[in-house]
Amino acid sequence: MTTISTFFDGMRSLISSIGLADILDILIVAAIIYVILLRIQSSSAIRIVSAIVVMLLVTWLTGVAKMRMLNFILTNILEIGVIALVIVFQPELRRLLERIGTQSLSMLTNRKNTLNATEQSIARTVTACEIMAREKTGVLLVFEREVALDDYFKTGTIIDAEISTELLRNLFFTKASLHDGAVIIRRNRIAAAGCVLPLTESTTISSDLGTRHRAGIGMSEASDAVVVIVSEETGIISVAVGGMLKRGLTPETLQKLLQAELQSIMDESEEDGLLTQIRTWITDRKAAREGADHEEAEDETK
Repeated sequence: MTTISTFFDGMRSLISSIGLADILDILIVAAIIYVILLRIQSSSAIRIVSAIVVMLLVTWLTGVAKMRMLNFILTNILEIGVIALVIVFQPELRRLLERIGTQSLSMLTNRKNTLNATEQSIARTVTACEIMAREKTGVLLVFEREVALDDYFKTGTIIDAEISTELLRNLFFTKASLHDGAVIIRRNRIAAAGCVLPLTESTTISSDLGTRHRAGIGMSEASDAVVVIVSEETGIISVAVGGMLKRGLTPETLQKLLQAELQSIMDESEEDGLLTQIRTWITDRKAAREGADHEEAEDETK
């Protein structure tokens, strides 16, 4: 009984001594471990990590068993192995450090630059929709907000490009391979194209609306996304939000609506801090890797 009491007294003393620096230390280590676990999901990386774990276990066992010569050899091999891993994975480490450095620098930019980026993205989107409405080019454009749309990335092709009027028009060009699917925009960037969206199950919508509009409404029902739709038959611009469809929008009205719906959420996403940016980077890389695995599976099937 005394031992248990001593244990809990020690635990209370330890918990009371935890400060802000300790909490930050734990969060950073947890984030690093999480990133490492995601990065080693490929089969080759898993084999390397498994070999390292086995060597560490064997080294520990040789130390416990007092097998000094074998322990000495394994310990030196592990020391050299760390340097070898840094050399082997040098390109990946460099890209990771460059990405972290870029994100850290972006955190120092002021709010005016963030606002300009969001306003430019909306302006370019509206210009592209206006042109495609005149040309009667079908458009299905999804702006992600708080609800992540990672599952729908898998159904399309990862793009990860800056928003531009020309790129949007090319993606929805009638003879382009991705024009039938939806384009998903995440944080001022075109994240994926050719994505398949869920159709609405509502029986109250007009029978004049086709599959593109039904998919747009269905997406807005399944998430908090803002969906822009341009009819291929009439060139009418519509926006679906929360399962409701607003039709017959002018370019000016579309711009005001997008600014009202997206400005705050895009600004918040830019200013969430380093942890949010790390989470975003992890999600983007995971989606890109899953997309690549999907393409490899399709190639093997063929």
